[in-house]
Amino acid sequence: MSSIPVVKHHANPIIRVSDVRPSAPELKVDCVFNPAATAYRDQVVLLVRVAESPRDNDPLRPSVVYLVGDELVVEALDRPELEARGWDFSDSRSVRAPGPKGYLVAKYLTSISHLRLARSTDGVHFEVDDEPFIAPTGEYESWGCEDPRITLVGDRYMINYSSVSPRGICTTLVSTTDFESVERHGVMFAPENRNVGIFSEKVHGMYYAVNRPAPQMFGEPAIWLAESPNLVHWGNQRFLMGTSDSGWESGRVGAAFPPIRTAEGWLFVYHAADPDNRYCLGAMLLDSDRPWLIKAKLAEPILEPTEPYETDGFFSNVVFSCGAVVTGDTLHIYYGVADTEIALADLSVGVLVAALLAESR
Repeated sequence: MSSIPVVKHHANPIIRVSDVRPSAPELKVDCVFNPAATAYRDQVVLLVRVAESPRDNDPLRPSVVYLVGDELVVEALDRPELEARGWDFSDSRSVRAPGPKGYLVAKYLTSISHLRLARSTDGVHFEVDDEPFIAPTGEYESWGCEDPRITLVGDRYMINYSSVSPRGICTTLVSTTDFESVERHGVMFAPENRNVGIFSEKVHGMYYAVNRPAPQMFGEPAIWLAESPNLVHWGNQRFLMGTSDSGWESGRVGAAFPPIRTAEGWLFVYHAADPDNRYCLGAMLLDSDRPWLIKAKLAEPILEPTEPYETDGFFSNVVFSCGAVVTGDTLHIYYGVADTEIALADLSVGVLVAALLAESR
């Protein structure tokens, strides 16, 4: 752990599964996690990922849920028969079957996610809406929508999230001005690309977004930087950062929440995992005028799973953030814990930036 003082809130987790109602009578809420965050009027608004699965589930006939068109389908599987045909039920997140190329591929997910709003006047106590704000729709979201990020650009809140389907994981872009309705802008990055964070303002006439392609033949899951003249059409990708040879960021890396403008450059907090899938958060400083250049980077995580609510859950040893809000000098990080619930940690922006500048000397 780095020397940056981080205060994990004493009420963590601040949003629990028990705080969220199912979106349909045949479903139950398994997890509420990985929220986007923004300030809106006099409130903190979170856009939380809610994962649900069929309420009635027989171990010998486990049920899966997915969309056909916009219709929710719950299907019971004959596990003994399918296992005899080589299907794999060992992963709590998916059911896999032998694919045409001889290896196992995901056939179903065990849950389906949507995005729901939660609001707070103090940034700690939240009221979670009963209905989805963004529900999965169409063929690219037949397995759900996940892990949103929010960036205020001018007077419009740009929201991107992962759209999941048998075609892969792509990034979809929508926007809102009032958190009452959304305008859809389509697929932002094709599969497999996620962990997208849009910068809040143009740099030399262009918008930028960090993103994480996942090469299937060569390369690794690494962070790239794309640019756009209009927030819709993206290109001119540049490699920003890959994994390390060993240690806490040797498995994969990707954006946490969108980069934050400071006087010293863009503060960029990212997540990283080791080969054992232990997730932590790290920090770097990108150049103000050339955001593809890393000015400084901390060697150690600023946040890592140490508390029971972070180390034990649906997917243990995970701290994963998609959202933060700055109040004065305080960075309020909202993060998913053990892929189960939502926690809050605070730290000083000034102290973090000073530590990064000291690292660069």
